[in-house]
Amino acid sequence: MAHHLSALKRIRQEQKRKQHNRYYARTTRNAVKTLRKTTDKQEAVELYPKVEAMLDKLAKTHVIHKNKAANLKSKLAKHINSL
Repeated sequence: MAHHLSALKRIRQEQKRKQHNRYYARTTRNAVKTLRKTTDKQEAVELYPKVEAMLDKLAKTHVIHKNKAANLKSKLAKHINSL
Protein backbone atom coordinates (compact mmCIF):
# COMPACT_ATOMS: atom_id res chain seq x y z
CA MET A 1 0.00 0.00 0.00
CA ALA A 2 1.22 3.50 -0.77
CA HIS A 3 2.43 5.57 2.18
CA HIS A 4 2.70 9.06 0.68
CA LEU A 5 -0.24 11.32 -0.05
CA SER A 6 1.13 12.01 -3.53
CA ALA A 7 1.23 8.28 -4.26
CA LEU A 8 -2.37 7.88 -3.10
CA LYS A 9 -3.42 10.79 -5.29
CA ARG A 10 -1.58 9.26 -8.25
CA ILE A 11 -3.51 5.99 -7.73
CA ARG A 12 -6.82 7.89 -7.69
CA GLN A 13 -5.89 9.79 -10.85
CA GLU A 14 -4.85 6.62 -12.67
CA GLN A 15 -8.13 4.90 -11.82
CA LYS A 16 -10.17 7.84 -13.05
CA ARG A 17 -8.11 8.12 -16.24
CA LYS A 18 -8.39 4.38 -16.85
CA GLN A 19 -12.19 4.52 -16.66
CA HIS A 20 -12.27 7.54 -18.98
CA ASN A 21 -9.99 5.90 -21.54
CA ARG A 22 -11.87 2.60 -21.44
CA TYR A 23 -15.19 4.34 -22.03
CA TYR A 24 -13.98 6.24 -25.08
CA ALA A 25 -12.09 3.26 -26.48
CA ARG A 26 -15.18 1.04 -26.14
CA THR A 27 -17.42 3.69 -27.70
CA THR A 28 -15.06 4.01 -30.64
CA ARG A 29 -14.82 0.24 -31.10
CA ASN A 30 -18.62 0.04 -31.19
CA ALA A 31 -18.75 2.81 -33.78
CA VAL A 32 -16.17 0.98 -35.92
CA LYS A 33 -18.22 -2.21 -35.69
CA THR A 34 -21.42 -0.48 -36.75
CA LEU A 35 -19.63 1.11 -39.69
CA ARG A 36 -18.24 -2.28 -40.75
CA LYS A 37 -21.70 -3.87 -40.57
CA THR A 38 -23.25 -1.12 -42.67
CA THR A 39 -24.16 -2.22 -46.17
CA ASP A 40 -25.65 1.09 -47.33
CA LYS A 41 -22.93 3.23 -48.91
CA GLN A 42 -24.69 6.56 -48.23
CA GLU A 43 -25.06 5.76 -44.54
CA ALA A 44 -21.43 4.61 -44.33
CA VAL A 45 -20.19 7.81 -45.99
CA GLU A 46 -22.11 9.89 -43.44
CA LEU A 47 -20.82 7.84 -40.50
CA TYR A 48 -17.16 7.71 -41.57
CA PRO A 49 -16.09 11.28 -40.60
CA LYS A 50 -17.45 10.81 -37.07
CA VAL A 51 -15.61 7.52 -36.61
CA GLU A 52 -12.45 9.01 -38.13
CA ALA A 53 -12.58 11.90 -35.65
CA MET A 54 -13.03 9.47 -32.76
CA LEU A 55 -10.00 7.46 -33.85
CA ASP A 56 -7.90 10.60 -34.27
CA LYS A 57 -8.84 11.79 -30.80
CA LEU A 58 -7.89 8.45 -29.25
CA ALA A 59 -4.56 8.49 -31.06
CA LYS A 60 -3.89 12.08 -30.04
CA THR A 61 -4.46 11.29 -26.36
CA HIS A 62 -2.35 8.08 -26.62
CA VAL A 63 -5.24 5.75 -25.79
CA ILE A 64 -4.41 3.85 -28.99
CA HIS A 65 -1.28 4.03 -31.11
CA LYS A 66 -1.29 6.45 -34.03
CA ASN A 67 -0.47 3.66 -36.49
CA LYS A 68 -3.41 1.59 -35.25
CA ALA A 69 -5.71 4.54 -35.83
CA ALA A 70 -4.27 5.01 -39.32
CA ASN A 71 -4.71 1.31 -40.12
CA LEU A 72 -8.31 1.31 -38.92
CA LYS A 73 -9.15 4.44 -40.93
CA SER A 74 -7.56 2.93 -44.02
CA LYS A 75 -9.47 -0.34 -43.66
CA LEU A 76 -12.76 1.51 -43.10
CA ALA A 77 -12.18 3.70 -46.16
CA LYS A 78 -11.44 0.57 -48.19
CA HIS A 79 -14.64 -1.01 -46.90
CA ILE A 80 -16.69 2.05 -47.87
CA ASN A 81 -15.19 2.12 -51.36
CA SER A 82 -16.04 -1.56 -51.85
CA LEU A 83 -19.75 -0.94 -51.14
